[in-house]
This record gives sequence, C-alpha cells and structure tokens, in this order.
Amino acid sequence: MRTISTLDDLRSARLSFSGTVGLVPTMGYLHEGHLSLVRRAREECDRVVVSIFVNPTQFGPSEDLAKYPRDLERDLSLLEPLGTDLVWTPSAEIMYPKGYQTWVEVEAISRPLEGAMRPGHFRGVTTVVAKLFNAVQPHRAYFGQKDAQQAAVIRQMTRDLNFPIKIVICPIVREADGLAMSSRNVYLDPEQRKAATVLFRSLSAAKELYEAGERNAETLRGKMKEVLAGEPLAEMQYVSCADYDTLEELDEVKGKALLSMAVFVGKTRLIDNFVLG
Repeated sequence: MRTISTLDDLRSARLSFSGTVGLVPTMGYLHEGHLSLVRRAREECDRVVVSIFVNPTQFGPSEDLAKYPRDLERDLSLLEPLGTDLVWTPSAEIMYPKGYQTWVEVEAISRPLEGAMRPGHFRGVTTVVAKLFNAVQPHRAYFGQKDAQQAAVIRQMTRDLNFPIKIVICPIVREADGLAMSSRNVYLDPEQRKAATVLFRSLSAAKELYEAGERNAETLRGKMKEVLAGEPLAEMQYVSCADYDTLEELDEVKGKALLSMAVFVGKTRLIDNFVLG
C-alpha cells in the first residue's frame, strides 16, 4: 500500500495502474462503514484507491471542522490489511489553491433535507467529489447509504457531467443496537450514546407500519416524530418520507421511498435513513 499526498504523485501512480480502478472517498477517522466500502471495491476492482481529506468547503460556519476527528496513522493501519493499493491524502492547499473560484452545484435535489439545514454543504460535496473523480479517474466510486441525499446528489452530478464512472451505494453498517456507524458518534457520552438509538427505533416503527400496509406518508412521518418525542435527549431537526430519486416529500408511498431524519443528541447532529419498497 502506497500513501501519497501530491497531485503529481497521484497522476504518476494512476498511470501505472492497469485494469479497473475503484475509488473510496473518505474524510478519515475510519470505521466499519468505510471499511465495508473498501472491501466491496476490492471485490469488484483490480485496484483500490482511498482518499482521505477533511473537506473544509462542506462545513458551515457553525459546524465542527476544527474538531472533526482525525487519526491518519490509525486509518492507514485499518486500510493496509484490506488490500488497498493507494491512499491519497491531499492538503487543503492542493485541493483549493490560492485564488480558487470554481464550483460544481447540483440544483433541485440539493435543496431539501440536508440542503435546507446546511446551506452550501452540497456545493462543497459535489465540488470536492468532482475534483476527486478528475484526479483519480476511477471506473467505480463507492459511497454509503447512510448519507442518502449525498448519494442521490452525486448520482445526479455523475449523470449530468457525463463522468464515465459507476456509482456504487453500499448498505448502512450499524452497531449491535442499531445505531448507524458514524465518525461523529465519538462525540457522544455514554448517556447520549444510549439515547442515540432513538433514530433507529423511530425508523423501525415507521417501517413496521409500512410493512403492515400503511401508505400514507404523513402517518409514517408522524410515527417517527412520536418515537423521537419520547427521548428527552433527542431534538428533532427534520423527519422525511420522500421519493427515493427526487427527494420530494410524498403524500402517499407508491414506489421506492426514503425515510430519513436529522436529530441532535446533545450537541451532536446525527442522520439515518431506511429505504422502503
């Protein structure tokens, strides 16, 4: 496994690769969710590249860029046994050099949900992912279902800009009690960690209603809100029952739909989702 940081070294390494190349973009502080993406890429591609870059442009002014967890040595020790070929760790100066002024923005699908709560977030995401695609030139790129709107936005961008890349969305990896794995879970104290399972419980309750035949989207949203309201440490930011592809809120669930939510537990903002149908 090679670890490099410059763009010239990346281009040189990429030219030496034959066969299919899979890219796993990450912001580091890796957990089992990330590692599952790397394993999937290893199964499907001849070469696997992992990028580790805490992207400043997707953080809002009041968000946790400065304290976002970082441990490169630990990350590399987790990646090496998985057969990773190359780890690229660019600096902010490489990704956004002095005078930088070019942005990639996906419009309608970026506006609701996370886009409404975190203005500018997806502009940062799509710009950095487009730059990673241009730099690495992968055949496949691997993302997690936990960031469901991000996955939808990146699929849209890839189609719109004619990137010759297959976007692979991999299942959410959960703790034994259902909490979706996230680098931000490290912020939770023991009491908050226990309370955080309310996201999974509320999604599960709505899914049970759906499986029992309920198709009214407002009833499903109401069930999620009801379960969340029963946890004193949880503060709901939004719950959603939306079309899987467009992310427009539904009145009635007829096809594939996305149940999703954002919830504060203490000062930690957590997201989770289930796919219906």
